[in-house]
Amino acid sequence: MQKITTFLTFNDQAEEAVNFYTSVFKDSRVVSAMRYGEAGPGPKGAMISATFQLAGQQFVALNGGPHFSFAQGISLFVSCGTQGEIDELYEKLSEGGEKQPCGWLKDQFGVSWQIVPPVLGQMLQDKDVRKAKRVMEAMLKMHKIDIKTLKQAHEQG
Repeated sequence: MQKITTFLTFNDQAEEAVNFYTSVFKDSRVVSAMRYGEAGPGPKGAMISATFQLAGQQFVALNGGPHFSFAQGISLFVSCGTQGEIDELYEKLSEGGEKQPCGWLKDQFGVSWQIVPPVLGQMLQDKDVRKAKRVMEAMLKMHKIDIKTLKQAHEQG
């Protein structure tokens, strides 16, 4: 059992968000959903909350009303092993949202994501400070991370 679960509170788009996220990530599914009944404050059958998994990681989504919003101070960090995975996730998640620098994006629901390859962290921590600096400078010019360009920056000189 997962000890810590990310809980996402939406205005009234939880069901739409859950369906979108589970369509984007492999190994994803809706685990359970709670819906309003006859006596609920919302329309009968409308989703209140859902537990869902993305790439095997559990999340909860709730329709909490208009006083909830997302801030960039928290983001979902997605480790991508290939450029193809970066390309696919960055494009799908940013559709209807906002592409941002350094592998960040904001999706159509206002949730912030980081789509990043593990190799980036490895290169930024290189003991050769000049290599790490070149990688940082290359990354700062990017929106979607490009592994080939990072590797070229790392190896040049």
